[in-house]
Amino acid sequence: MLYFVATPIGNLEEITGRALNVLRTVDLIAAEDTRHTAILLNKYGISTKMIAYHKFNERESVDSILDMLEKGKNIAVVSDAGMPTVSDPGHILIDAAIARGIEYTVVSGPCAAIDALVLSGLSTRCFTVLGFLPEKATDRLRFVEPFKDVPSTLVFYSAVHDIKKDLKFLFEAFGPRRVAVCREMTKIYETVTRGRLGDELDVVEKGEFAVVIEGASGECKLNSLSIEDHIRHYLDGGMPEKDAVKKVAADRKIAKSEVYSVALGLKEQKSNS
Repeated sequence: MLYFVATPIGNLEEITGRALNVLRTVDLIAAEDTRHTAILLNKYGISTKMIAYHKFNERESVDSILDMLEKGKNIAVVSDAGMPTVSDPGHILIDAAIARGIEYTVVSGPCAAIDALVLSGLSTRCFTVLGFLPEKATDRLRFVEPFKDVPSTLVFYSAVHDIKKDLKFLFEAFGPRRVAVCREMTKIYETVTRGRLGDELDVVEKGEFAVVIEGASGECKLNSLSIEDHIRHYLDGGMPEKDAVKKVAADRKIAKSEVYSVALGLKEQKSNS
C-alpha cells in the first residue's frame, strides 16, 4: 500500500496515532527532506528507512517507488509539513500510481491551508487554495486573473523573504479586501494579523506564512450601469432580446418583468427615432 501521510506543520505533537503507526510499520518513507523528517521520527522513536523524494527528483523517483510497491513493499510519502501534494511533491506519483493501477490512501492530519482558513475569521463556506505565487510578475498576473471575481475565500502561501512583496502584489490584484496573515501556525509564536490589503499591516518577517483573502462580492460589475445600458451591453454583443432580459435580471437579482418593461421602452425609443 502507498500512504500519503500528513505530518505536523509546526507543533510536533500534532500528529495522529494512525500516522505514527504507519510511519513505524511501513518498509520505506519517501520524505521531501530526510533531515527534516528525521526530527519527527526521532521524537517518536521511529527508525524506518527513508529516501529523498522532492520536487527536484520527483519524476526520476516515481518508477522505482512504484516498482517497490508492485513487489509488495509498503511506502509512506511525507512532505516537510502538512499534507503531501498540497503545494508539496506527490501529485506526479499519484498520477503514475493510478496509471499503473496501484492503490493508495491518505492518512489524515494537519494542513496549513485549513488551519489558516479557520484562524482568518473569513468565510469557510467556499474556499480556494492557490498555494505559492509564481516568481515572475507576468506569471503572477496570469495566475490570479481567473480568481478576481470568484466569490470564494482565497488561501495563499508565502515565504518569509516574499511576504511583503506578496502582500503588495495581492493588493494591486484584488484591491482593499479583508485579509488575514497567519504566521508560525501551531507554534509558540503563532500570530494572526487581520486587516485589509493595502493597510500597513504589522507583520513580523519571520517564519512561514499563509495569507487568507476574502472572496469577491459576487456582484456583476455591469450592475453599476443603468438597467437600460445593462440591456444595451448584451444587445450590442449580439445577444437576442429575450436572453438579454434574462441575463440582466439574473445579474441584478430582480424580476424579469421589471427588466422586460425597460426593454420595451428601449424598443419604443428605437422605433420613434
